[in-house]
Amino acid sequence: MSEPVSGTLELRDLTVERGGRAVVREVSVEIEAGQVTALLGPNGAGKSTLVLAVGGVLRPRSGAVLLDGADIAGRRPERIRRAGVAVVPEGRRLLPDLTVEDNLRVASYALTGEQAQALISQPRYLLIDELSLGLAPVVVSRLIPVIRTVAESGTGVLLIEQFATVALGLAHRAHIMEGGRIRFSGLASELREHPELLSSAYLLRGSSPQGPAL
Repeated sequence: MSEPVSGTLELRDLTVERGGRAVVREVSVEIEAGQVTALLGPNGAGKSTLVLAVGGVLRPRSGAVLLDGADIAGRRPERIRRAGVAVVPEGRRLLPDLTVEDNLRVASYALTGEQAQALISQPRYLLIDELSLGLAPVVVSRLIPVIRTVAESGTGVLLIEQFATVALGLAHRAHIMEGGRIRFSGLASELREHPELLSSAYLLRGSSPQGPAL
């Protein structure tokens, strides 16, 4: 087995089951500190299941979630948050009228005051699930600079998103997930320049890779 990547939260060969069926299949993704990484894909691709597994809500059947070289897969959600990995479900707890620090406080809502302050003062990794879901385009556009500032502060952000136009405007690297597997991994700029790389995965589910105009 290769050495863990320095400065990353590494998801390595994760397989996650729901209802006795593998919904996520051998997924490997690296979230680098201080950068936004986009995870794109149509509805039903397995994106939210992956987030729940990283956050400790679901236990992976196999694979690893490596943080500082330690495998945190299968730990209880509060232990994972205490380690500095916070999940923002469905974009609804990232609020554009709050400061970056207040947004991180909301993301760490289940921690004690001392634990939350440790996360805020030394943010590590933030997983944002479906930023656009249920939000008006104008609200999404106001959230984008918040996410950018969070990343610039040194936090690694994984932005799980159905709408490519939202995520690719922020991300350095991007992955396309379809049918529970990663179908593409590379630079976000490559997908911006070659949108046809997105089309095959989205069209399989009848979804559009576009999104609200920002």
